[in-house]
Amino acid sequence: MAVLITGIGELTTNDPELGKLRDAALVLDGETIAWAGPAVQAPDADERVDVEGRAALPGWVDSHTHLVFAGDRTAEFEARMAGQAYAAGGIAVTVDATRAASDEQLAANLRRHVEEAAAQGTTCLETKTGYGLTVADEERSARIAGAVADEVTFLGAHLVPPGADAESYVDLVCGEMLDAVAPHVRWADVFCETGAFDEAQSARVLKAAAERGLGLRVHGNQLGEGPGVRLAVELDAASVDHCTYLSNADVEALASSNTVATILPACDLSTRQALAPARRLLDAGATVALASNANPGSSYTTSMAFCVTTAVLQMRMTVDEAVWSATAGGARALRRDDVGYLRPGARADVHVLDAPSTTHLAYRPGVPLTHAVWRKGAKVR
Repeated sequence: MAVLITGIGELTTNDPELGKLRDAALVLDGETIAWAGPAVQAPDADERVDVEGRAALPGWVDSHTHLVFAGDRTAEFEARMAGQAYAAGGIAVTVDATRAASDEQLAANLRRHVEEAAAQGTTCLETKTGYGLTVADEERSARIAGAVADEVTFLGAHLVPPGADAESYVDLVCGEMLDAVAPHVRWADVFCETGAFDEAQSARVLKAAAERGLGLRVHGNQLGEGPGVRLAVELDAASVDHCTYLSNADVEALASSNTVATILPACDLSTRQALAPARRLLDAGATVALASNANPGSSYTTSMAFCVTTAVLQMRMTVDEAVWSATAGGARALRRDDVGYLRPGARADVHVLDAPSTTHLAYRPGVPLTHAVWRKGAKVR
């Protein structure tokens, strides 16, 4: 059934040819966009929805989350707000809880968070394994994620489990564990950071995954300057995520590569670190994505609008840059062109704001502005 969404006061398409349209309309035909343009030229459809001058944009593309988990880390957050430093080792708390949870509990928790995100306009979401860290637990995490999320990433190299030998664990990740999860995932990732995996270990994991045909992602440069960005660019990873601490060489490498710099402002705020240098990256010509990093330890939010607001108010991005980074930028980080855009042939993922312009996302910080959401042509809010 074709649906005509008309009365759009401002339509953000992210398409260079269509641009940003006023007094616009969209036609959704099944799971795809069939038409976009001026409302006065809109074709007929089976159903007509008038959004009465509200702004419409592509659904958020959240290209970095960790939502297959159990347990709670409120105490860790409270300690951090009281002055304790963030460290990668806190992941082990969630690992224990996740291993103890049933498949049904993990699936229900994942669905709850995905539905929470969708109600706020997120229509395409990536999530990772990484809280199991055994062959069986990583395989079930990947399987559960694959039934719910749009994109699934293998992150067995999230942390060396307590008591394990690092090199032996990397052997496991690159061998039996990778074999078990590969049928359920499209991507592989590694936490290339002090307290997690060094450059040589990270390279082993990524190269093993690439040999299995998986796309690559990297957690890098979160806690300080390091090899993450360089390694991601050298191996043509789709994205390197965090990018909080970057050298000039890192910025130049990203600007001259196909690797997207995915910045995670909610995580930077929650861990009380400096915000990633978004302006430096953009001015250098790097491709930037915004993502939530939704996880129970360092960024427990599914609100992409919050990330956009922070990027504009505190990271000196323009509204248009932040919205693009949270939609088309996320799509680039997933190497997709069917989401993050509102143009004929794209997936029918539409986010209507209860505001006349996307500017209100930053102009009215903290106000819930989602009016309606379509995902794959089906109205979910």
